[in-house]
Amino acid sequence: MPRAVLLAVLAVVGALLAGCASPLDDADAGVPREDVTSVVTVDPAVRALLPAAVAQAGVLSVGASISAPPTAFTLADGVTTTGQDIDMTEAVARTLGLRVQRTESTFDGIVPGLTSGKFDVGTGNFAVTEARKKQVSFVTYINDGQAFAVRADDPQPPITDLVQLCGRTVSVLTGSTFESTLAQAQPRCRRAGRPDIEVRSYPDGATTGLALAQRRADVTMSTINGLRYLVSQQPRLRFVNEYRRLDVGFALAKDSPLIPAVQAAVATLMADGTYARILAKWGTSPSALRTSQVDPPEPA
Repeated sequence: MPRAVLLAVLAVVGALLAGCASPLDDADAGVPREDVTSVVTVDPAVRALLPAAVAQAGVLSVGASISAPPTAFTLADGVTTTGQDIDMTEAVARTLGLRVQRTESTFDGIVPGLTSGKFDVGTGNFAVTEARKKQVSFVTYINDGQAFAVRADDPQPPITDLVQLCGRTVSVLTGSTFESTLAQAQPRCRRAGRPDIEVRSYPDGATTGLALAQRRADVTMSTINGLRYLVSQQPRLRFVNEYRRLDVGFALAKDSPLIPAVQAAVATLMADGTYARILAKWGTSPSALRTSQVDPPEPA
């Protein structure tokens, strides 16, 4: 989605939920501004792990889904991107002595971009799953997962079994684990003699929230951290519950030669305190990982 359209969507969501008009300039109110990356310096031992071609080019090509806070989003100027993934990517690149060359992409366009060689790294709160590991590799940097939100006046109890969603409309991100998780529940709805879950997929997190606000969806299924951030900014939405925790990582081409360098860079940031400062800035410290892993198993 173009940045200008994304800003318009965010403004409409705010206006709908607040019940009044809101100028675009207010969209940045409360956005963390702390600079947590400019002090990061090159680690020569980590840089030595880079493939020669990447080191020589001096660029880390990143395909990024700029979807919703706190992961990655655009400020009201329509140009400036910020968020947890933006800071984490910048810190990794600085540790490697590289410059970030970021290309905005739809979430479902990043994996093809990695497999074709268009991008070195993909970001967008990619949960590590066995299905995805067949196509790409991951270097983990946070633990997030799946959760639900509704409008505040909806008495929806905690969703512990997806059968509770049979007959309801759920908005999700296109190409996400939320789509596949709900698809797996559909046969159970039919066996129970209940209507299917009506899944409505959208290209970015802002539009999934808009669908909920406009009553085109009863429930939004999205990331734990994303929904917690959303309800903190929009009191007329309510976080229902976490459903499933999953590790999240930088996505790279399968068995990419960049993997050791990226993992070492994340480990360095964890050791020197930068990692903790980034998570604290975005309110995601409870999702911190102790170590970065390559392609960890998906939880059962």
